[in-house]
Amino acid sequence: MEKEDKNKISNVIKILYYSSLTVSMLVGFWHFFVPDLFRWYDYLPLQYENLIAGIDYTNLCFSALLFGSSLVLIMLGKSALRLNYETIVFYTFLTIVWVFRACLATFIRPWPLDPIPAAAIGQLIASVSLALMMVIVTVILWIRRSSKTI
Repeated sequence: MEKEDKNKISNVIKILYYSSLTVSMLVGFWHFFVPDLFRWYDYLPLQYENLIAGIDYTNLCFSALLFGSSLVLIMLGKSALRLNYETIVFYTFLTIVWVFRACLATFIRPWPLDPIPAAAIGQLIASVSLALMMVIVTVILWIRRSSKTI
């Protein structure tokens, strides 16, 4: 492969790496506000305070971990693109999280079309697209790392 082709591929990987993490980080940030935006508590009887606290805790932890992991991986971008083993493992883990989310959205109908069909379909398309982007980056990083060590 010519050097120019390798540079083009490297640039595409770099763009996909940072784009996927930026989207992931924004989803994590957005999730901090989801309970209020979509009025989750309107669907729960108020006497279930323990359930509400559990939902809040789960959502806040998920939001913080998704936002924080994505932000840390953005800061470690040069390390990943230099094929650092630990950074690639960390990115692979986040990729698995998004693949799992995409599989849930695709195969286990967690997205009822009521009350907002566009939101459900949008989440399906977005999660599958993001997972695919991340899988592409992950596979190429691992291939490059394995060919570098041979």
